[in-house]
Amino acid sequence: MEEMERKAFVFGSLFALSNRLQVIGDKFDDKITVKQWLLLALLMHSGKDSLSLGELAALGGSSHQNTKKMASLLEKLGFLKMEKSSEDARVLQVSVTSDCLEYLKGREEREVAFLERLFQGFSSETLQGLCEGFSLLARNIEQMEKKHV
Repeated sequence: MEEMERKAFVFGSLFALSNRLQVIGDKFDDKITVKQWLLLALLMHSGKDSLSLGELAALGGSSHQNTKKMASLLEKLGFLKMEKSSEDARVLQVSVTSDCLEYLKGREEREVAFLERLFQGFSSETLQGLCEGFSLLARNIEQMEKKHV
């Protein structure tokens, strides 16, 4: 396979694998989807107690509208709390609840087993190379977003 063919293969594979992972991930838990889990993970690993809806949307690479819809569903489940910012009433601050933390704690062992199975057969070097490749890809995507492709 020549270099351009490899690039096209990787490009197409990102979409195909993303779709397949979403299907598998959605079967993992009947309470939340894999995209909802990702939103919770982004919020919890942000290093802050809460994020604005806009910040959360930007972190997840999603629209404000889609993020708000997902956050509203998670709020109904008791996993998120959305409150108007004390500094700007137009801004919604989003934070995880103790119920959410407890629920996710109960999934931990299954999540570890899922990741172990997903990356079965990967050497440390292969995994490191994949991480480096994704970091480069993320940087290039950010540059393309700034220039509007």
